[in-house]
Parts: sequence; structure tokens; C-alpha cells
Amino acid sequence: MVPSERGPAGAIIEAPQRARPPAGGGGLAVAIATLAGVGFAPVAPGTFGSALALPIFVILSPLSPMLFGLTVTGLFFLGSWAADGAGARFGRTDDGRIVIDEVVGQLLALTPLLLLPVCAGGLLAGSPGCGPTRSEVFWPLVTGFVLFRLFDIWKPGAVRWAERSIPGGYGVMMDDVLAGLLAAAVLATALVWMGSGAWWFGAGAAALP
Repeated sequence: MVPSERGPAGAIIEAPQRARPPAGGGGLAVAIATLAGVGFAPVAPGTFGSALALPIFVILSPLSPMLFGLTVTGLFFLGSWAADGAGARFGRTDDGRIVIDEVVGQLLALTPLLLLPVCAGGLLAGSPGCGPTRSEVFWPLVTGFVLFRLFDIWKPGAVRWAERSIPGGYGVMMDDVLAGLLAAAVLATALVWMGSGAWWFGAGAAALP
């Protein structure tokens, strides 16, 4: 119902409605869910979120696989909470501006790289004779990125089921988790098949017969 008020002559006139603040979720949830505004990118916010996960993965690479797994698990629960709050605020559960799910899925997609021989400082510290060089890390990272985006957009089988069947923030996160696990399986298979020492298309590939 449109609010009204009476004018000087007793005539009923419509009063302007005040804009209502978005329902639910606070600013912190939105900031986390959108990665401090990355999700507001005018085009392909999910791709921007996945791309931001690449340097995050490199920074986290010095962690042991167990600590890395605990970190990603923590991000999953934090992202589920933030997605709930942001979804309520935006008025849509799986709003395109929510990209924390892409970060978690992308980190999972790249986990096979943690099993490769690297220096104590992680992927950033790579040098000849001590794990891969930075140039040799580039193509595996790009491959993991492309694989995750493929599964996240395609959403085969269980990925589509999770998106449609799991409610709330957990549903927002779970389809990307499953897409990340599928991408990780393909990336791990490729690493084994190509040989981790060759480093695919990098400088080490030149040593292949």
C-alpha cells in the first residue's frame, strides 16, 4: 500500500516512499562474500574471484598440506556464513556478486601442486635445484585455473546437484567445492602423466626427448 497524507485542502496525496535498507546480513558478511568488492566487477565476477585465488594459493603454498587443508576448511565455513548474510542482503541466495565460493573452489583445484617438490619458502621461493622456478610454476597454475572455471561453469553431475539441492550458504559453497575437487583430480592426473619434473610447458619441458 502506498502511504498517503492529506494536503492543505483536505485532498489525499501520495507521499514518497523511503527506500528500505537491504534485509539481512551485515557489511562484514558482504565484504567477505564479495572479497572486499571484487564481486561487484561489471563482468565475470566469478572469474575475477578465481583469479584472485591464484596469488592467495602461492602465498599459502609454504604451508604443509594439513595446514593448507585446515585453512581452506576454515574459509569454507567462513564463506558459508558470509554467503548466507550477503544473500539475505542482496535478496538472492546465490547472487553473482558472491565470489568467496570461487576462491575456495580454486584453492582446492590447485592442491595437487602442493605435492610437488618445492623449496621451504613455497612456490615463491622456487629456484634451479630447489623445486620449480617461477616461470615453471606459471603453466600448472594457469591449467588449474582453466580446469576449475570449466567445471564451475559446466557443473557436471554432482556439481549441479549441490547447487540445486543444498540450501543457503552451504549450497553456494558446495558446488564450487565439488568443481574444485574435480579440477584437482584432472590436474593431479595430468601432473602424473606429464611427469612433475618436466614442468609441462615451462623451461623443464625442453629436457623432454
